[in-house]
Amino acid sequence: MRLMPVALAALIGFSYITVPTPAVAGVDPLVASICDYVKANDKNRLRKKLKESRVKLRQIYSGISCDGASLLRTAYGASANDAGEFVAKRLSVTELSVAEADGMTIQAWAEANGHGDSPITAAVKERLGAAAGGEEE
Repeated sequence: MRLMPVALAALIGFSYITVPTPAVAGVDPLVASICDYVKANDKNRLRKKLKESRVKLRQIYSGISCDGASLLRTAYGASANDAGEFVAKRLSVTELSVAEADGMTIQAWAEANGHGDSPITAAVKERLGAAAGGEEE
């Protein structure tokens, strides 16, 4: 009788050793998908992925980093105007006003890097302007 629990414990112990680990540890598949869809300017798949995962973009935006850049900066870099506008319209005014790692807000960064005429910048300005006009989120 004592052999059975010992054998079971050994089996469980060895199974943890032989389980393969993912090649890239710590990368969340949801974040990777979101970054890929933004880079590909695929607004529809981005929307679908968020809905399937039952998350709101404004709740996870600050935790997403695509190759070291925020989601909106990634959209600017990939000229992903449709996806970038979608992201900008889903974020709170507070999130759009927060300074990023380099100390610049997304609007200031866009203006400084030649993206002032981008549809993404227009969506950001519209979102920030709506809040200044009295519309609060």
